[in-house]
Amino acid sequence: MKEYTFLEHTADAKFRAHGKNLEEAFTNAALAMFSIITDTHKIKEKTTHDIECSSKDLKSLLYDFLEELVFLIDTENFLLSKVKELKIFKEKLYFLRAVVAGDEADNYETTGDIKAVTYYDMEIKQEKGKAMVQVVLDL
Repeated sequence: MKEYTFLEHTADAKFRAHGKNLEEAFTNAALAMFSIITDTHKIKEKTTHDIECSSKDLKSLLYDFLEELVFLIDTENFLLSKVKELKIFKEKLYFLRAVVAGDEADNYETTGDIKAVTYYDMEIKQEKGKAMVQVVLDL
């Protein structure tokens, strides 16, 4: 199964990320997002960041997770290399805890910027043994 695929979109970037479960699909969504601006395979794992977010539903959780990563780009000049761990669980709300690794963007070639994650055309599908998330990013 491919980690992610890009779909046609007029002005922004649209992708589907796949996984055997929701955690893997969210992980692959993060990698897809960063692959828009750099080759994530070349990024070294020099620093790590802990991410925690909670939301009322899974779409909001995906949005919040990806927005946290955009925040790291903007404030820490961070480029993602790997999602070291990611857990999603539900109590009254949905919770996500992740550890991401990467390096400063100054050390790598980048193309373009990610302005924001959008809810436009966002999808999350789960079936036995597979999950898919679809995201549109404002570039």
